[in-house]
Amino acid sequence: MSAVVQGPMAPVAREWRRRTPGEAIGRWLVWLATVAAVVWAVRSIDIIPEFLADAPEQMADLLVRMWPPDLGHYYPSVHAALVETLHIATLGTLMSLILAVPVALLAARNICRIPALNLAAQLILVSSRSVNSLVWALIFVAVFGPGPAAGTFAIAFRSIGFVGKLLAEALEETNAGPLEALRSAGAPWGHVMLKGVWPQVQPAFWGIALFRWDINVRESAVLGLVGAGGIGVVLDDAINFFQWDRVATVLLAILAVVVVAEIVVTRIRARLI
Repeated sequence: MSAVVQGPMAPVAREWRRRTPGEAIGRWLVWLATVAAVVWAVRSIDIIPEFLADAPEQMADLLVRMWPPDLGHYYPSVHAALVETLHIATLGTLMSLILAVPVALLAARNICRIPALNLAAQLILVSSRSVNSLVWALIFVAVFGPGPAAGTFAIAFRSIGFVGKLLAEALEETNAGPLEALRSAGAPWGHVMLKGVWPQVQPAFWGIALFRWDINVRESAVLGLVGAGGIGVVLDDAINFFQWDRVATVLLAILAVVVVAEIVVTRIRARLI
């Protein structure tokens, strides 16, 4: 039988805790703030319990009215609007690439070493991303009037922030060695960009362009709800006239285009990158 060691030489018993008292208090404060924010949000949006309880029945009734879709509505109105949507997404993406490249060059600190220009470029990128595409569409509808031109500019100005930010990050991650070698050899700025920077950022650039086009196809499908052209105009008309079988046809067309765009973008990315 082993003797129990007592006195100052006895081992000190330790109690292991997962968190310190400060961390535990901070954790409970975060949970408390989250619950308070959710309660405040629920109270501020005025949810009517009767409507919430009746929502499943109303949704089931709506699905019954939409089924089966009347595919006779597809051609020519839905087809023409769908093609217009693709044109809006494609032209808007091309315009955003043209506008975003100079801004990205100014935002990249290893390319442009003037802090004021870096800050101005970052402000442009943040401003573009902070405004939703529907808000841009409302602005350009007021400028150009209803139609696909407003949708194209809305897609372009919305995409500048996305494309410019990712491209600026890709520029800042480039290897400085080839650039310094070209500058040491006396190469002008344009040759440094073309021979030193572009080969390094080319895969990222095409990946960003394809990814943004895929997003723009989805976003341009709803711009017609505010008069910016595309298939959203047909969808809005069908909803307003309670033509639910036509609504189902439009939704199926949008789903088909989104799926095809996803497949095309994935295969092109696999070949380019």
